[in-house]
Amino acid sequence: MALVHGETPLIALIAIGLVLALVCGFIAVRLRLSPIIGYLLAGIIMGPHTPGFIGDAHLAAEIADIGVILLMFGVGMHFSVADLWAMRKVAVPGAIIQIVVATTLGSVVARCWGWAFGAGLIFGLALSVASTVVLMRALQSHNSVNSPDGKIAIGWLVVEDVAMVVTLVLVPAFFGQGASGEGHDSGGMAVWLSLAVAIIKVAVFIAIMLFLGTRLFPKVLQQAEYLGSRELFTLTVVALALGVAYGSAKLFGCSFALGAFFAGVVIHQSDFSRRAATTLEPLQDAFGALFFVAVGMLFDPAILVHHPWQVLIVLAIIVIGKSVAAFGIVLALRRPLSTALTVSAALAQIGEFSFILATMGLGFGLISEDAENLIIAGAFLSIALNPLVFMAAFSLLRIGQFPRSKKQLA
Repeated sequence: MALVHGETPLIALIAIGLVLALVCGFIAVRLRLSPIIGYLLAGIIMGPHTPGFIGDAHLAAEIADIGVILLMFGVGMHFSVADLWAMRKVAVPGAIIQIVVATTLGSVVARCWGWAFGAGLIFGLALSVASTVVLMRALQSHNSVNSPDGKIAIGWLVVEDVAMVVTLVLVPAFFGQGASGEGHDSGGMAVWLSLAVAIIKVAVFIAIMLFLGTRLFPKVLQQAEYLGSRELFTLTVVALALGVAYGSAKLFGCSFALGAFFAGVVIHQSDFSRRAATTLEPLQDAFGALFFVAVGMLFDPAILVHHPWQVLIVLAIIVIGKSVAAFGIVLALRRPLSTALTVSAALAQIGEFSFILATMGLGFGLISEDAENLIIAGAFLSIALNPLVFMAAFSLLRIGQFPRSKKQLA
């Protein structure tokens, strides 16, 4: 009946989104720009702030989540448990310190604008966390996904994802029921209890994936391969990616991205991980493009006219402030300049978690719609500029021939 009456918002969104992404992406590449810029422009054309077809923003957000899941699943399939363990000394302290620095920068600027403490905190947190999807696109374009520097950058963002999962639990605890509790002591106890539960849930999920999943998932792929059906093998890979991501979110409070990543790490143990990664590539490309289209749909170009200086300050915090902080942190951890440049470029943007935090802050009345629009503008512009930032970083690497490992430093 939907086809008869023309009520096909999902089909319209995907069809028109892909066609516009193709056209705009083609034009961007012909102009020697990143196709991401074309995808973002396609989103603006489909968004509510421009005339013509208006896509369903809620459907676009869910399609974008599928793109995040598939991409992070693919990222995980290039990682092993040993890889994750090896980078812990850089990724964990580096990500935590960088989040604190970026959050402080955003909070101080917000206070200078006369915002309340809660608004400044949410604003700073939203500016502190980068998008793994954007990072992966940049690393793929430079064939650096499996490089030591690329893996450190990915591990850094995985730690940020874990930190944001905890943050999404703490924000309601402090500013929701915790803030309106029946007593200071009971409210404080609720906050710490919520934090403990969140950490335990994430830890249990990771433990299940690393100890049970590593034994079960490779056998599932082996059986799918044994049956000799290409369709069943593809279905198995997609089902594992989406199923684990959805289950991790509903049962353990993890993000889709984190759940999909660890599912991929588990699949890495299988002899069929390479075939699984190849199978997913077309879907990753299509839904990855739709992710950027969804980001473009959120952007209101009018903010560039109404609040140009505030937009520039937000962009400066994201592209310059975070990058400089990350550069210094990596060097302080005694890592080579190549790693510092790669991580700095990786963090010079914000993405999906920033939107979630902005939406949550608006729901609790902590930030205004103008603040949310500034976050979205910062995300849009930093994502559009990120390919150029990466190009500059890799150009410096080629010109300076910076050492890429400790052995080269010796």
